Amino acid sequence: MGVLTKELRERLYKLGTTNISDAMDALGFSNVCRGIYPLYEGCKKIVGEAITQRFIPSDHLPKQKHGGMETIQNAKAGDVVVVEGSVCQDMNTCGGIAATAAAVKGIAGWVSDGLVRDVDEIFDLGFPMYCKGRTVLTARGRFMEAPANQPVAVGGALCRCGDVVVGDKSGVVIIPQERLEEVTAKAEQIAAKEADMIRSIKQGAGLGEVDAKSGYENMLK
Repeated sequence: MGVLTKELRERLYKLGTTNISDAMDALGFSNVCRGIYPLYEGCKKIVGEAITQRFIPSDHLPKQKHGGMETIQNAKAGDVVVVEGSVCQDMNTCGGIAATAAAVKGIAGWVSDGLVRDVDEIFDLGFPMYCKGRTVLTARGRFMEAPANQPVAVGGALCRCGDVVVGDKSGVVIIPQERLEEVTAKAEQIAAKEADMIRSIKQGAGLGEVDAKSGYENMLK
């Protein structure tokens, strides 16, 4: 069993990635995936333990299997596939077949710092896909999988198998598994303070007054 209990998963669903990013800043580190966003409007939020994969160029090597197959087979329901695939600008890291297999298995979502294709199919599936963009190019004859389950760098963030991935409309963050509880608790504190600020503003208080009273600029200290 991994670190992400049912209770922690539910708590994280209530938090925004901005709350979690601020919590990590407050705790002295950061692990944010830069440039990775939901593929389509209405893409569902994701919370899950990472299972990792890295794609590499393979122009001169025979491709043995469908991209992502080993990772999907190794994943359990509720996991998030995290793919490092930015070594080439046009690297396709997921398409309709892989997304369908992942959705059928109950995988919670897919995060890639490369591109994806078959966007219409992924949209119709309602499969949560977070990536850097889209392409029509196949991975066949261009890219292959490196050994799975190794640490990867995704959008500048370190991700290992078992780290916890949270993605929403603002972007994607990776929570180190060893620090999951403290990051979650700190993010809840920050979210509660910000909720109080918003409530005061809606009740008619001025932003300057609310800002000063909350100590907003010192909230991460």
